Amino acid sequence: MKKSLIAAAVLASAALGPPAAWAQTDISSPPQALDLVDGSAFFGDSFEEGNSGNTFADRFTFTVSGTVGQNLDAIVASVSRSADVGLDITGIWLFDGNDTLLSQGSSLQTGATDVWTVAGGNLSAGDYYIRVNGNLVSDDGASFGGAMMLMPVPEPGTYGMMLGGLGILGFLARRRKAR
Repeated sequence: MKKSLIAAAVLASAALGPPAAWAQTDISSPPQALDLVDGSAFFGDSFEEGNSGNTFADRFTFTVSGTVGQNLDAIVASVSRSADVGLDITGIWLFDGNDTLLSQGSSLQTGATDVWTVAGGNLSAGDYYIRVNGNLVSDDGASFGGAMMLMPVPEPGTYGMMLGGLGILGFLARRRKAR
């Protein structure tokens, strides 16, 4: 009799629903267009208090123009007083305008400070976006910020000139050493 009474109490408390901390809500911001200045841009987002347990997947869009391919390097970070305050970044990715994954980021540091990087090579003219995912680990306000840079892919002739220059420097150094 006692066992069935305990089981009924457990079932009744479970029927009331999970604790609020278990309920996850997506609090992503709408896609934000990045304003590229000389091939670089800053991006990020801030979240209000009271969002513990909620998740986000923010998109930061940009356009590559021109006929020369571009290499992308981006970094994103969040800083809080401890690992159980603020937010955790759980990933960063690079996609093209057709939602095709081009590159997955890697974590450099986690805990009170989260740092992630992503790189993409030889991006042709077109639309792209960086997606940053994470979750809020406390009811405190939180934010993350990042920076990205596009650099032209060097042409093959550039590598030839660089190797030729290194060869000349090596020849001159060897000649000096022989004297």
